[in-house]
Amino acid sequence: MDEREIKVNVDKDEGSVQHEESQSAGSTGEEAQVKKLTAELADLQQTLLRRQADFENYRKRIEKERAEDSKRATARVVESLIPIVDGFEHALAAHKEDEYASYRKGFELIYKQLLDNLARLGVERVEPLGATFDPHMHQAMDRTETKEHPDGAILEVFQPAYVFHGRVLRPALVRVAVHPGGASNKAVN
Repeated sequence: MDEREIKVNVDKDEGSVQHEESQSAGSTGEEAQVKKLTAELADLQQTLLRRQADFENYRKRIEKERAEDSKRATARVVESLIPIVDGFEHALAAHKEDEYASYRKGFELIYKQLLDNLARLGVERVEPLGATFDPHMHQAMDRTETKEHPDGAILEVFQPAYVFHGRVLRPALVRVAVHPGGASNKAVN
């Protein structure tokens, strides 16, 4: 072998050593970049999951608010119909003569349809006769001192209560029993 061949072989050996060093340095840089990209991907996935959860919560909140708005609007319409129901009841109670029998049948049918439609909307008519007085559900118009009935018992209903999905639209107007000289009589006075 002559010097030239040895020099070329040495140069080739040094080049391969340098090439191996550059490959290992490049793979370390690539590994760092892969780790960085993996971390960014995980962060973006977490952000996506949070955004999806936020959107789902927003959608549910909006649906709930729409349902509540719908109930409030229906309650306002029903509240405006309650005096009409009262009007029908007064009209039906006023004319019981035979000459009004055909009109009466028509009014009764319309009245029944109105009550049925209100019930389908979720309106409950509450007749509290005999129940215990509840200030959230009843409005006392009169008190009668008596020992024949329990204290706070409702003796007479002047107007029924109307409840819509648990909300009192109109309290019942009632006459309440009180014991003479009882604690409830003193508390009211």
